[in-house]
Amino acid sequence: MMLAVPGVAASPNPDPTHQAGETRTKMETPGPNSQRPFKRLILKDGSFEPISKYEIKGKLVRYFSSERHEWEEVPDSLVDWPATAKYAAESASDRQVRQTNSAEADARDRAEEEARSPWVTPRLRLPENGGVFLLDRFEGKPELNQLRQNGANVNKNTGGNILRGAINPIASTKQTIELAGLNARMQSHVTDPTIYVELDSGGDPSAAYTPQTAKDHFRIVRCEEKKDTRVVGVINIAVYGKVKQNAEYVETNVEPLAGNWVKITPAKPLTPGEYALVELLGKQGMNTAVWDFGVNPSAPSNTNVRREDPIPDNQAPVLQKREKRNDP
Repeated sequence: MMLAVPGVAASPNPDPTHQAGETRTKMETPGPNSQRPFKRLILKDGSFEPISKYEIKGKLVRYFSSERHEWEEVPDSLVDWPATAKYAAESASDRQVRQTNSAEADARDRAEEEARSPWVTPRLRLPENGGVFLLDRFEGKPELNQLRQNGANVNKNTGGNILRGAINPIASTKQTIELAGLNARMQSHVTDPTIYVELDSGGDPSAAYTPQTAKDHFRIVRCEEKKDTRVVGVINIAVYGKVKQNAEYVETNVEPLAGNWVKITPAKPLTPGEYALVELLGKQGMNTAVWDFGVNPSAPSNTNVRREDPIPDNQAPVLQKREKRNDP
């Protein structure tokens, strides 16, 4: 017969009909990640003994002292069982509250981390310091490549901030956004790359849109090769100041992601060639600083890529399902 002990709902008051010499024992065996509940054997004189386990032998209570780490005994008649049970119930309730609060705090921390650094694959996440990144696959493995702004008014030490430059309607009646060279530094090996952008208005009210309204501000453009440059777009300015932009826009899907991130994908696979992600600034026109990239499945590996975290040694590898083969 087992005796209920502090830490459980049942009363630990021993059965008065137990036979002399009968031994009843309760030993706590916590799980590998659980904390050992703190127990007290409260005596009728108001004192108590901190214990980890105990057993009743006849009229004696034999317990293991948590202070002296040895077995000791006390007469059963000296134990205040109702007080012992009350303390056990209150301790269990306090532990439950602490565990609940801890779980809620952990959930908040995970949500905040996810907002700053969302996962793009089960083992690859975006950096906390923001920026613009293209998700590629090279030799069957996912890679994140940071896209750098290119074009007019670009400071090479931009970090994760988004620089903005708008067309000056006074400068001339026709302007172009041109990128030096025929190929972007970063080449996508897939025709359906995913681009992730962390929105940063930089104090510009015209760019203070949200992930939900970003669909009106980002486009993918197919670049036109011209001599040794790539033309992103042509801007025609009428004498009365109206600006008209001409660019080979690609149908683009823009979706909100966690936190301040947005996910941008082409609606259809891209044909090999040179492209740019452009930002539309409302009445100010197109941001002249764009994020250029190419699509070339046979291109060599990109440099400075972010790869998936390695699988821990204690985690079993995921088995890939084999395709069925039709035997002749």
